[in-house]
Amino acid sequence: MGNLYRFVEPVLLFLLKKKGRAYGYELANDLRAHALTDAEIEVAALYRALRQLEVNGCVTSEWDVEGSGPARRVYTLTAHGEAHLEEWVTVLDHMSGSMQRFVGNARSVMTREGEPTQC
Repeated sequence: MGNLYRFVEPVLLFLLKKKGRAYGYELANDLRAHALTDAEIEVAALYRALRQLEVNGCVTSEWDVEGSGPARRVYTLTAHGEAHLEEWVTVLDHMSGSMQRFVGNARSVMTREGEPTQC
């Protein structure tokens, strides 16, 4: 599933749109509830995705040094990030329809041919 981690990106954009601002650990916790896959998403992949989104101008980050404890990086969605989220929603909507058609066609063929064979 080579590009599986690519699907972390739209969820991060969505969460930042929903929250306004968030720390990485908050996003990591919420990612599990909104993930587009059942696979475990590594925290390192989340931070790689956030760094790439920042390089691409979709998010900004700054150090929050207030309060006790160590400084934490807080992330915010940019206008470019909102536009990119809209693109993702369009792409995922199209993919969803394509997947539903494929599953329906595959089930139809499997039903006509009898029991599925083991690989």
